[in-house]
Amino acid sequence: MELLRVNINQAQYEIRSSIIEDIHFSLNSGELIGLIGPNGAGKSTTIKSILGLMKNMDGTIEFPEGSRYSYLPERPIFYDELTLWEHMDFIAAVEGLDQTRYQQQAERLLEQYKLVEVAHTLPATFSKGMQQKAMLILALVTNPQIYIIDEPFIGLDPMAMKLFLTSIEEERSKGAGILMSTHVLDTAEKVCDRFLLVNKGRIAAYGTLEEIRQICKLPTGSLFDCFHFIAEGQLE
Repeated sequence: MELLRVNINQAQYEIRSSIIEDIHFSLNSGELIGLIGPNGAGKSTTIKSILGLMKNMDGTIEFPEGSRYSYLPERPIFYDELTLWEHMDFIAAVEGLDQTRYQQQAERLLEQYKLVEVAHTLPATFSKGMQQKAMLILALVTNPQIYIIDEPFIGLDPMAMKLFLTSIEEERSKGAGILMSTHVLDTAEKVCDRFLLVNKGRIAAYGTLEEIRQICKLPTGSLFDCFHFIAEGQLE
């Protein structure tokens, strides 16, 4: 089942200064797509376009009617005056979640990510790693069909990273689709079904690792090898 269809002909922050062009792909149920590319390649602009944050965009972003998505930004964002639990309550109210199921989900996630003792504390006082885990909880608590995740591994220790990967694998098994931007290429190679490699605002390669290898003419290359082949402009 298709959960997201992206057709971006062009998007820019200012008129007549195109940032990304011809970004076309789809995300299916249970699929994890890795959005890969060097800094400034257009990954963040692609994500902002999907989220409807780019005023100057020519194209269409299609979600199934009634579907819910969660966005996990690269840098944790919190309301200064709300505790972690109050953040979850706020999201539950906005999304109209069933109160009983929401409470059970919130308690389970707090236990999993070992944040029970700080649930009623302001996230601004958390360490960077704790803030990142709190953002993961806020993304997971609504049980969305689609996750849009930007650099999730920043600030996570190895145990938290493993827990995050387990969590998204569980979500995929339920049918959720995930678009994940990351520079952690060795991990992406292991967990992603397909890859969207962008460079200079355009799709440089799209497909499975095997298909990416064929495009780059690197039959035994790793994702890291293909990334550098494209980033260095060797792909004609």
